[in-house]
Amino acid sequence: MHHEPWWIAIIEAVVIVNLLLGLFAYLTLIERKVMGRMQLRYGPNRAGPFGLLQPIADLVKLVRKEAFAPSSAIEAPYILAPVISAFTALAAFAVIPFGPGWTVNGWYINGEVANVSIGLILIFALGSVGIYGFIVGGWASESKFSILGTMRTCAQLVSYEVSLALSVLGVVILGRSLNLPDIIHRQGEFLPFVVPQFVGMLIFFIGGTAETSRAPFDLPEAEQELVAGYHTEYSGMRWGLFQMAEYINLITLSGLMVTLFFSGWHGPWHLGPVWFLLKLLGVLFVFIWMRTTLPRLRYDQLMRFGWKVLLPVATVNAVITALLVVWL
Repeated sequence: MHHEPWWIAIIEAVVIVNLLLGLFAYLTLIERKVMGRMQLRYGPNRAGPFGLLQPIADLVKLVRKEAFAPSSAIEAPYILAPVISAFTALAAFAVIPFGPGWTVNGWYINGEVANVSIGLILIFALGSVGIYGFIVGGWASESKFSILGTMRTCAQLVSYEVSLALSVLGVVILGRSLNLPDIIHRQGEFLPFVVPQFVGMLIFFIGGTAETSRAPFDLPEAEQELVAGYHTEYSGMRWGLFQMAEYINLITLSGLMVTLFFSGWHGPWHLGPVWFLLKLLGVLFVFIWMRTTLPRLRYDQLMRFGWKVLLPVATVNAVITALLVVWL
């Protein structure tokens, strides 16, 4: 068992956090470009060559924008809510493995920021804590639209969180561990878990889409009914922190999907992180594609699909996987 020195761990954490922030910034540009092409338009192309400076222009705009707040807002939770959401989103990515680990000049470097024996549970725990940021932000705004968005967030998460957890139970049974590097190594010895757990992968993808409030499950932010949902009363960098948390949660979810179902960083020619990044971008592209293609569900359709379809299928999939593993 190799051990990474503490000072290397700190450097690695700083590097990964900055790369993650850079990926978030340019994911906003990639999404707008891809959606533009799918809708027969150009997308952002004014700020810099091919619009490559658009994320920087957006950052400057948010920093300079006035950070107003409703006079009736509850000040402390109103200010802290976006900070909590952004922090937990960044922390959750720390346990996602992006490589096998390397030895450089006698020093060992982990293939993840933190190798936690119960990494899968930690990601779900941080995701659950991060949701409080969105909920508290909507409640503390003292706005009817924000509170209604908060209520939709709670109801949506209750129905889809359980399905999301059940969808990975089959992977845990096959991988025989809650440690994400162990699950990846198991897939390297066996085969990607998307093959025996294709149904679980579909449930994870749909449940994750609802969990991150992506279209067509973006009812907590539905602008036609709620203006913007729980973050209606936020502006400037406070609003920017909420958006950053949403996109980084999407990146973390995609990274977890690659880890659990697509054998993580495994691939030909021992390229490690390159394969992880390519698979990650592929999953993110599917999320963008789905947003561009599908209309938003009605609220009753969303709740009915979560409770009457996704949850029973996830339960049956987990039970069948357990029975087959015991039988074989």
